Amino acid sequence: MRLENKVAFISGGARGMGAAEAKIFAQEGAKVVIGDVLDEDGRKTEAAINDLGGECLFVHLDVSSEENWTSAITETVSRFGKLDILVNNAGVVSRVELEDITVNEWDRVMDVNAKGVFLGTKATIPEMRKAGGGSIVNISSISGIAGQSYVSAVYNASKGAVRIFTKSTAIQYAPEGIRANSIHPGPIDTPMTDFRQGDPAAVAESIARVPIGRTGQPEDVAYGVLYLASDESSFVTGSELVIDGGFLAQ
Repeated sequence: MRLENKVAFISGGARGMGAAEAKIFAQEGAKVVIGDVLDEDGRKTEAAINDLGGECLFVHLDVSSEENWTSAITETVSRFGKLDILVNNAGVVSRVELEDITVNEWDRVMDVNAKGVFLGTKATIPEMRKAGGGSIVNISSISGIAGQSYVSAVYNASKGAVRIFTKSTAIQYAPEGIRANSIHPGPIDTPMTDFRQGDPAAVAESIARVPIGRTGQPEDVAYGVLYLASDESSFVTGSELVIDGGFLAQ
């Protein structure tokens, strides 16, 4: 198994891409901790993984809270003895046009998408150092590489911050055997993008932008996360993995 004897923490792991990542990690032998503010969904995902013979722990986590992160990582190490993998997966979306973005909306998106990645990384690195190294996978977006008119500028800015933060982390901690890479999904069917489902025209427009001709599934991203989390990518750090059906190739 590709993650045998590894311990992984996944933020935003209650549903969507995070839950898919957690399930695949467990199938590949990892002990998995998922953190989320969605307690009911988180416990359902925890139970589903454990019922199939995996090892999963759910912890409540507001990624914008340094205290929450400290508690979550302490509980992870207390339960499983170490931490090898961090997936900063939690995120929120915004569709507010630039001139209508309030300071509160800016802070809401940045607190989760950018500050959450910083706090998770900061809390995790000391434990990875103790473990002799590790892998950090940060979920950015194609919106962190190119602007799009159909998402808010604050979302683009937050995901661009994740992209550059990942590279800085990679450079600083490579000598300690800690790798950091970012993943840049295109349109993916998750609860966060449910707003499109009630609008057939929006769905058709989204698919039309993708050369492969469909939107992605959470598992499409999860398998990329698995590669970067595993030792198969031991010579990969500071890199970007785009999983977008060809969207950015145009």
